[in-house]
Amino acid sequence: MSTPPEQPQPPLQPEPQQPPTTPAIATPPVAAPPVATPPVAMPPTAYPYPSPQSPAGYGPPAIPVQPNPYAPQIPGMPPAPGAGGGGAGRAVLWVVVGAVIASAFWAGGVFILGGDDSPTADLRGYTAKSNLCSSIDYSSFKNEYPEDDDSPVHNDLKQDALDQSYCSISLKKTGSSYSDAYFSVEVDLHKVTDPGPEFTAQWENYNDRYSDYDVEKVTGFGDEAYLVTEDTTNGTTSGSRAATLAVRDGWMTYEMSWSAYLSSYDDDKDPPQVDEVSDWLKTDTESTLEKLKG
Repeated sequence: MSTPPEQPQPPLQPEPQQPPTTPAIATPPVAAPPVATPPVAMPPTAYPYPSPQSPAGYGPPAIPVQPNPYAPQIPGMPPAPGAGGGGAGRAVLWVVVGAVIASAFWAGGVFILGGDDSPTADLRGYTAKSNLCSSIDYSSFKNEYPEDDDSPVHNDLKQDALDQSYCSISLKKTGSSYSDAYFSVEVDLHKVTDPGPEFTAQWENYNDRYSDYDVEKVTGFGDEAYLVTEDTTNGTTSGSRAATLAVRDGWMTYEMSWSAYLSSYDDDKDPPQVDEVSDWLKTDTESTLEKLKG
């Protein structure tokens, strides 16, 4: 049996060529946007600056302080504190240095002007006696009132601003059991303020307060003097009579006064006239002021 002949194989067809493949270009990964982390709220504190333990990056950024380029500069004065660490310390230094310079200017001004410009007390050599009754002269009254006062009243005051002496004497006529009149002297040494304006206002206008008094400005006693008198008896056996001589000599003020009060119970029905007593006051004031010096 014959074997059929083998069928010829078709020629091999070449495989179709594939187009060349272009290598893919790698695309860089897109970074995801960062997620904002909310700031952590810090508890309130009385300390005005950020806590030294606070982690970096929290809290509002510090805003630098720009110095004023037009501010006048004082020689020797450090510039105003700027931004950066230690600003609080420099601010304190600024305050301290400013205080020191201000004090230096004040001290220099006091030195140049001669220190305290308060006026010096002008006492004209007068002294305030501890017992003024032993230093006054009232001899002009002795003819009318010859009886001595066994217990005259006196007191004194010694202070930085004022020295004061006072004496009060009861005047008695012969045979009187009680005082017929009253006599007093007061001396004030003003050591801090000039009493001139107050003295003038008080005595020159005395009758503005007491309409029964007459005021007369007299000369020959210190810088100024006033005689103030009153007589309300009007020829009767009741009422009062009084006279005061007030003197200012520098910063010394002085008053010598007399007064008598009439009533149906008094033994003295005929006190001296005011004009007569005014002359006695002038005479005895002149000698008393001399005794108060030194």
